[in-house]
Amino acid sequence: MISKKKRKRKKLKVVFFFIDIILLVLIGGLVYFFYLTSKAQIDKTGDSSIVSNDIDSNDMKGYRNIAIFGVDSRDNELKKSTHSDTIVIVSINKKTKDVKLLSIYRDTYVDIPDHGYDKINAAYFRGGYPLALSTINKNFDLDVKEYVTVNFDAVCKVIDLLGGINLDITKEELKYVNGYTKELNKINGTNVGKLKSAGSQVVNGTHATAYARIRYTKGGDFKRAERQRIVINKIFEKAKTCDILTLNSIINEIFPKIYTNLDSFEMLNLVKDIFSYNIVEQAGFPFEKVADYYKKISYVFPIDLSANVTELHKFLFDEQNYVPSSTVQEYSKFIKGIVK
Repeated sequence: MISKKKRKRKKLKVVFFFIDIILLVLIGGLVYFFYLTSKAQIDKTGDSSIVSNDIDSNDMKGYRNIAIFGVDSRDNELKKSTHSDTIVIVSINKKTKDVKLLSIYRDTYVDIPDHGYDKINAAYFRGGYPLALSTINKNFDLDVKEYVTVNFDAVCKVIDLLGGINLDITKEELKYVNGYTKELNKINGTNVGKLKSAGSQVVNGTHATAYARIRYTKGGDFKRAERQRIVINKIFEKAKTCDILTLNSIINEIFPKIYTNLDSFEMLNLVKDIFSYNIVEQAGFPFEKVADYYKKISYVFPIDLSANVTELHKFLFDEQNYVPSSTVQEYSKFIKGIVK
C-alpha cells in the first residue's frame, strides 16, 4: 500500500511536470516572437535627433503615442526620399487601453525644422522619420518618439490574410478604386481584378488599399484621410477576432515589410494587450482649416494653429484649456498672416 507521503510526492512531480511544460511553451513562444520581430527593419539611429518643444503636460504622460506613416512610394521605399501619404497619430491610454486615431492631413502647412514652411508630408521625404517626428512635435506641442512606417504591399497582404474587410463603396468611389487597383498591381506585381459594383461588400487587400488612396471625390484629401482611418479601424477590429495561427501569419508576413524604431521588447509590450485595445474616437487635423493656394501651391492651412493645438490636446489627452507653447504661437501668428 502506497503511503500518503509517497502519494504526495507523486502529485508534486506531476504538478512540476506540467509547470515545466507550460514554461517551455511560454519560453518557446517568446523565442519565436523575438525571431519574427527580428525580421523587421528596426532603425533607432535617428532617435537622438528627434526634437520637441519645452512643454510640461502631465495629462500627456498617461498616453503612449505612435506615429504611423504610410509612404507614397511607387517602388515601396520605406526610409526616406518618399512622401508620407498617410500620417496617423495612434494615442493609447495606458490605463484604460482606449485608442484614439488622429489623421494629419498631408498638405497641412507647417514649419519643417531647418527647412522652412512646407507641406507636412515633405518632412519624411527630406529627413526620414527623425525630421517627420520633429515636425509633428514642434508644430503641435507633442512628444512623439515612436513610429511605424508601412508601404502599400504590407497593407494589402495584411488585409488578405485577415480574409478581407467590409467596406461600403459608393458609385463615385468605385471607378477610383478600380483605377488605383490597376496602379497597385504594377507596384506590387499582382493581378487583382476590378470591383464589379458599388455597395457594402467584403474587399481584398488591394481594393481596400485603393479605397484608402482616393482623393478626387467630394471632400478631397479630407475625405481620403477619413477613408484611411476607416480602413485602419476595420483592420484592427478584424484582427481582434482572429485565431493565433492567423495572427502568427500576419506577423510573419508584415514584419519584414515595416520600418520602425520599436524593438522586439517594445513590440511585445504592444502586442500583449491587443485584445484589450478599443478604438473609441477618430478625427482629422487641423480641426478648423481652409484649403487654399499660396504661391500657386495648394495647402491645408489651420485657420488658427494655436486654437487647433488646444483642441488637439483636448481630443487626444482630455486636457482642458491647454495653452500652446511660445513656438506654436509664433507659427500660428505667421500662418495667420497668410490666411486672410
